[in-house]
Amino acid sequence: MRTMTADDLVAVGEIELASYEFPWSPGVFADCLKAGYPCWVLVVDDVTAGYGILSMGAGEAHVLNICISPQRRGQGLGRYLLRRLLDSARWNGAERVFLEVRPSNADARALYASIGFREIGRRPRYYPARNGREEAIVMALDMAAGHIEK
Repeated sequence: MRTMTADDLVAVGEIELASYEFPWSPGVFADCLKAGYPCWVLVVDDVTAGYGILSMGAGEAHVLNICISPQRRGQGLGRYLLRRLLDSARWNGAERVFLEVRPSNADARALYASIGFREIGRRPRYYPARNGREEAIVMALDMAAGHIEK
């Protein structure tokens, strides 16, 4: 795992396009780099296998995006990447980490719950969807409580 650079944006964009019906634009990734967000890429066998982006502030972190290439899913890389993002959040002083997830994304929800994230609310009409909008489940992890699971 290493810090994302502008040179990674093509590979990251390809993974994003292959993974989501409503992907982030390349400009959103570039803006995250420009803003100085902790942005990471996971490289396996010299190929970008995934990425994660956090925002930090006031003792909190927010997982903005985390994704593993479709070809690399089911190998534990998502768990590894999420744990490294949590390490980054901890190193930057976060006491609580937040994220949003689609209710329809059962695999991601299960991963987050297994790490210790708990649902704290819902955001109506948060995500674009084929038939309008989909709500988001808001989840949080209290880093100070020591509830992070392996």
